[in-house]
Amino acid sequence: MGIVIIRQDDNIDIWKKALQKAAPDLKVYSYLEEHPIADIEVALVWKHPKGSLTKYPNLKYIASSGAGVDFIFEDETAPSHLPITRVVDTMLASDMSEYVIGAIFSHLKNFYTYKINQTKALWKPHAYNRIADVNVGILGLGALGTVLAKDLIQYGFQTRGWSNSEKVIEGVTTLAGQAELNEFLTATEVLVCLLPLTQETTGILNEKLFKQLPKGAFIINVARGGHLVDTDLIDMIDTGHLSGATLDVYHQEPLSKEHPFWKHEKIHMTPHCASVSDTASVIPQIVNNYRNMKANRTLFNLISASKGY
Repeated sequence: MGIVIIRQDDNIDIWKKALQKAAPDLKVYSYLEEHPIADIEVALVWKHPKGSLTKYPNLKYIASSGAGVDFIFEDETAPSHLPITRVVDTMLASDMSEYVIGAIFSHLKNFYTYKINQTKALWKPHAYNRIADVNVGILGLGALGTVLAKDLIQYGFQTRGWSNSEKVIEGVTTLAGQAELNEFLTATEVLVCLLPLTQETTGILNEKLFKQLPKGAFIINVARGGHLVDTDLIDMIDTGHLSGATLDVYHQEPLSKEHPFWKHEKIHMTPHCASVSDTASVIPQIVNNYRNMKANRTLFNLISASKGY
């Protein structure tokens, strides 16, 4: 019995060695090597090739090696009857929070603008904003959004959060449901998207939503590329309604070299690096869940198939 690692990057060996070190008794395989198909009980996946899960007849559950699971639901061939788990990692949350706060400060203090001016040898001071001047709104108050909200409060930001269901976070104005989405947006000057990607949230960052934000609002998307309608973002920046955006996620990764984001001065890009699962932090979760499965105990960090997260 064993675990197979299925992912399309160069990190399979890293995860395999980390699992073997943490639990020498486990049989761990890369899907790219010869391995006993019938013995595989757990697939540890990250953006696996579609269809690759169908060859394992004795899978007991599918484990995402990150916080997201949308890529599993996008694979129509993935066994729909199996439980799916995800990673809940405090380091992921703190890393994400630090990234977002850095992006907010770069926007407030015009660092993005000055970098562009530097390439043009242009000396042009700009008025800057202060923490107390800006309302930050977080779309999505899950594990990542909650940590970010608490950190923003510590800095003194006026912080608002919106989620599908009601949440209570001390010091944060929280709103919930479609009925309160417009109220949330109209007072949000920096919008951070940390929503899970579901059928309901796909394309939520679109022209209609952007128009509900105050003129000059700034967008930060660190959730999934599928949340954003790319052309709507460009249009709303070019018309002056939005002041710009920081993006860490995209519909296609790596992003096509022909994509207009690359050359847009007011769209600031990073290569999906805001927070990355650290093996030292998450391997114990993977091992413990495997032990739970073998002992017929309840798996933790299960996702809801109906919600998609």
